[in-house]
Amino acid sequence: MKRLSLLILAGALSLGAAGESRTFTGVITDTMCGKDHAHMGITPDAKCVRECVRMSSEYKYALQDGDKMYVLSDQKTPEQFAAQKVKITGVLYEKTGIIKVEKIEPAK
Repeated sequence: MKRLSLLILAGALSLGAAGESRTFTGVITDTMCGKDHAHMGITPDAKCVRECVRMSSEYKYALQDGDKMYVLSDQKTPEQFAAQKVKITGVLYEKTGIIKVEKIEPAK
């Protein structure tokens, strides 16, 4: 019985494990435009990012880190950093591409 309980606990922990907290650096964008906001015809880019997210619940704030884009779990704080380079501390859920945000700050 003790062994079965340990196996169940170990299985449950492994399902929830997403990895260690780490730092990501990139630009706050939206999942509609990604790297390029020109096609929307809305300037500056920060205004485009905010309007795209407000336009539909389908579009989310995201971090553009090179060629990779990660959706952010926090959908309120990124608004103040729209189109800015930031440093995000958090846990990446590889399967979903979502960063569970712990902290967002301007990148130096």
